[in-house]
Amino acid sequence: MPDSRRGLLFGAAAYLLWGAFPLYWPLLEPAGALEILAHRIVWSALTMAILIVVLRRGPRLRALLADRRVLALLAIAAVTITVNWATYIWGVNNGRVVETSLGYFINPLVTVLMGVFLLGERLRPLQWIAMAVAATAVAVLTWDYGRPPYVALVLAFSFGTYGLAKKTADVGAVESLTLETAFVAPLALGYIYWLTATGASNFGSHGSGHALLITTTGIVTAIPLICFGAAATRVSMVTLGLLQYLAPILQFALGVLWFHEDMPPGRWAGFVLVWVALMLFTVELTNHHRQLRLAVAASAV
Repeated sequence: MPDSRRGLLFGAAAYLLWGAFPLYWPLLEPAGALEILAHRIVWSALTMAILIVVLRRGPRLRALLADRRVLALLAIAAVTITVNWATYIWGVNNGRVVETSLGYFINPLVTVLMGVFLLGERLRPLQWIAMAVAATAVAVLTWDYGRPPYVALVLAFSFGTYGLAKKTADVGAVESLTLETAFVAPLALGYIYWLTATGASNFGSHGSGHALLITTTGIVTAIPLICFGAAATRVSMVTLGLLQYLAPILQFALGVLWFHEDMPPGRWAGFVLVWVALMLFTVELTNHHRQLRLAVAASAV
């Protein structure tokens, strides 16, 4: 199998697994969002530590520990991904699957805005139009919900900040997630201990099957990450950018068709505007990359 096709399959697997998360988190109830988050952090830290040993990434990890700049960036990443995970788990387990999908639909647009305001990047004309359409979509959804779509906005901005910190740190996926979970694992362990001491823990209180399921949070976190890492080295960034829409599309479909969440006309209108903005953004980005390749090819002749 060609390497690019293998990368496409790895990428599709990663985003489809992420898209299927709304089916997984409710299985861990009656544990609340914070308890699930704490277990996810602890079991993910353990899973990543095992991967570091199996993949022999110890020397790389030790080198990162000696770099204060990278450690600071990964600490920021740890805080933002913790906020993202907590918000996502809470949203899914509280009947807001559709709104969580909105967060990941608008995330690419938020990332572009962060590039403009934080990195001094400039938007091209069609990108400005896409942003204007997206802003209109948020306004329409705010009117429909009767409030700003807080869950979606927190997810989009927290993941956008996380991506910016990771990009600036420029560290391998396995090593970075190992340090990120290690940063917050002591707090997570402390919370689990407090729940156990006060008799409020759900771990082990609903049978061995439920307890075992909670321990799989680490594996469930690691598998799509590994697939994503395998895809990132085999396909172009444009292809990877298009694949990322698989997750929110699947989440949206689950919210509407599986969980039967309410979708009044105003909400449909808002989502259609978001999809139009994404279409404009994707077309512009694809054409821009094509023009850059043609320019490079022409200069090499």
